[in-house]
Amino acid sequence: MAPPVTARFGKFRVLLGNDADPIVYAAPCGFTSKSLTLGKSLSEVSIPDCDDPDKPITIGRDVESTTASVSGEGVLAASAVPTWIAAYKSTESVPVKVEIEFSTGTVTFTGKMHLETLELGAEQGGRVTVSVSLQSDGELVDTDTFVP
Repeated sequence: MAPPVTARFGKFRVLLGNDADPIVYAAPCGFTSKSLTLGKSLSEVSIPDCDDPDKPITIGRDVESTTASVSGEGVLAASAVPTWIAAYKSTESVPVKVEIEFSTGTVTFTGKMHLETLELGAEQGGRVTVSVSLQSDGELVDTDTFVP
């Protein structure tokens, strides 16, 4: 059995875009952990068995909506401060791109997101840290360039 193809930490990139045309994306420096969460809101409906009404009812589920969120935390890099502050101050969603690069290709998620939370902190004897949460604003489009 062959080992799975995996990606290293540095090949998982969270990039924020600017207002240029075309959009220029850059990864704010400082993350020591990051994640992309894809979710669905589901509705439920009870489905009876028409041939055997005494049989337990099964539950059917339909997708009502989809959502995506990005979170990350790490050290607050001075070079990233203007990016995070601008995203926080903006009442408009910002372009976001998440890339995961494997040796066999790259999967990319692109869309608009709102910076939901920006938390800055520090502990005695440590460095200033940052924790962010971004929430999707509309569809997040995925593309991949995997080679079979």
